[in-house]
This record gives sequence, structure tokens and C-alpha cells, in this order.
Amino acid sequence: MLPPELRNSDPHGFAWGVWHDRTPRLVAQVRDAHPYGPGQRRALDDLLQEIASGPMRPLSPHAHDHATWSAWGAGHFGKPWLEAPFLWSESYFYRRLLDAVGFFGPGPWRWVDPFGYLKAAELSDPGLEPDLAALDDLERLPAGEQRQAKLLASLWGNRADLGFRIGAAPGQAAPAADRLIADDSAGLWAALGPGATVVLVTDNAGRELLADLVLADHLLHHRLAGAVTLHVKPWPYYVSDAVTADVVTCLRRLAGTVGSPRAAAGRVHSAMADGRLRLCTHESYCAPWDYRRMPADLAGEFAQASLTILKGDLNYRRLAGDRAWPPDTPFAGVVSHFPGQVAVLRTLKSDVVTGLSPGTVTELDATGQPWRTDGNHGLIQVARPDKT
Repeated sequence: MLPPELRNSDPHGFAWGVWHDRTPRLVAQVRDAHPYGPGQRRALDDLLQEIASGPMRPLSPHAHDHATWSAWGAGHFGKPWLEAPFLWSESYFYRRLLDAVGFFGPGPWRWVDPFGYLKAAELSDPGLEPDLAALDDLERLPAGEQRQAKLLASLWGNRADLGFRIGAAPGQAAPAADRLIADDSAGLWAALGPGATVVLVTDNAGRELLADLVLADHLLHHRLAGAVTLHVKPWPYYVSDAVTADVVTCLRRLAGTVGSPRAAAGRVHSAMADGRLRLCTHESYCAPWDYRRMPADLAGEFAQASLTILKGDLNYRRLAGDRAWPPDTPFAGVVSHFPGQVAVLRTLKSDVVTGLSPGTVTELDATGQPWRTDGNHGLIQVARPDKT
């Protein structure tokens, strides 16, 4: 039996802080960062008011996906937002935000990413230069150390989550010491080889996506995989989640840095041109469900891959289910529904976690710190679901 879903109504839960702190900050930033007209500004304010005190409303009847969301939200519309499951309502919030700013509608704001300014600022940060320059040093490491360093760069790049940083206290998103509390990187590397096919489901744009592209390049260039597919979101989601335009922007950022970054960008371009590296998206990535409800075509792609690598916190919540799992529940059992071999690279920024040893849990709890949600701890977990 599955444990209960995490809900918004727990004043001690992580979701409570998201709705009462992070979400109002985000809406205010988006509203103030764009020259939106009165209608858009009013729609954003109305959305915040609805979340705080009104019943959850369906999408406008004119929305292209009105029928789909009406069916999905039949049990939630007309009730307070705080009564809804966290994963469901958080996904719906981002769909409503896009509706408020006119992202899908006709007019001048159609397909304008409301979070694009945040992504652009991260890529133009001068502090990024030393990180890119460090790729030259990585190339001089022995093969085993080099691949592990790039894997960890992809994992800890997940800490650069713009939505998480909006709600963080000053300095919270830049911990003094990283900590890997579960590490099955050996299992990840064992799943790879010259003929392996890898699906890499991305999470954030910016620094994290740069690291993901470098990792994908390494897998292909060093024959740890014969083909890699990068999965991105179909439209802006969860503030900094990567879309196709972000892949293009990040490749240009790599190509603009001499040395190893430029060489990696050139190889990625070549791999895309000959089909060894391809981009993919699916509308299911913006649906309010966990992977137990994934559509058959997406499940089929995961089943055919030698390894699917899921990046980040949201993918972890969808893989395990956004539920109150005891943290020492075996990871392989929790994810046995997944249709193929799966690995996760994640920085912890929400309550859900599984697969930790009891001793690790005891040690972390004894610190008195919010280790599940402070962005200071990471994990690499691998599971091959039992198909017998």
C-alpha cells in the first residue's frame, strides 16, 4: 500500500512554505520584471488571492487544454487550494501562471517565457566563467576521475534551482559543504557502454543544463553510450525547468568560451547533426501526476533505453510519488513501477526521500537541520525494476 500523498494543509510541511512564501515572491517578481498590461497584472494578483483565500478555479473555457484540465481537476476545483495534493496543485499553479500572462493565447505575449529573464541572468553571471574554465582542468584528469567529476557537476548543478532560490533565505542555496548521502554511481557506470542508449531527463536550465550537456558529451565522446536523448519540458515550468530554447542558449554559452567548453559544444552540435544526440519533449512532463500515470509512448521510450537518468527534485517526486515515505524504505521497491533501469541525480529540496540507510537517517535527523529541503544534500540512486 502506498503512503499518503503530501498535501498543502500541513503547517509544518514543506508545501506550506511554498504557498505562503515562495509563490507570492515568485508572482511579484514575474509581474514586476515584465511590462505586462493591466489585464495580465490583474490576473496574476487574482491568482494569488485565489490561492490564499478562494476556491480553486478551472482554466478559462477558451484555453486549448481546458477539457483536459477539467477532467484532471474534477476532484479539486471548487475547493481550497490548501486541501489539494502538493504535486498536483503546484503543477496546476504553473499552468495557471502561464494563462495569466497570455503565454498560450493570441497576442504579443504568446510563447514569451515569463522566467526567461532569470535564466538569462544566470548564464550572464561573471561567476560562471571560472566554472567553465575548470573544464580544461577536468580534461587532464584520469578517465575515471574525469567522468565522476562531470557526473557530480551535473548532480550539484541541480542546486542552482531558480525557484528554490526565490524562497530561500540569504545564503541558503550556497551551502558551505556538499554532502552525498547515497551514492550508487558505480551502478550507474555499470549500466553504460559503447552500445548503451541513454535517456537524460533534464531539470533546470542555466548552470545545471550546461553541466548536463557536458555530461552527455562525455558519454558519447568516451563511448560510454552510443546514443543519448535529452528530454526537456514542452513549455516553461517550475521557473527554471529547461525547454528547447534553453538548450540552444546553453550551447551558445559553451561555444562562446574558448578551450574545452567550445570543443564540447562543437561535439554536441555534431552529435545532434548525425542523430547520436537528440532532443525530445512530451506534454506529460507538465501534467500533475507522478510517473505511475505516464502515457504508453513515454513508458515505451524508457523501457527501450539501457538507462534513464532523471535529474532533480521534481523528477524524484514523480518517480517515487510525492508521498510520506519513510526515508529508509528501499529505493528499488519504491520505483519498481518504472519500465526500465533508472538512475536519479538529485539535490534534496523537498520532503520526499527513500533508500537511505537507517544510520544515515539517524545521523541527519540528529543535526536538527532541515536536511530534506535545504539543498545541501545530494544522492545518486540506481534501480533496475524486477520484471518477473
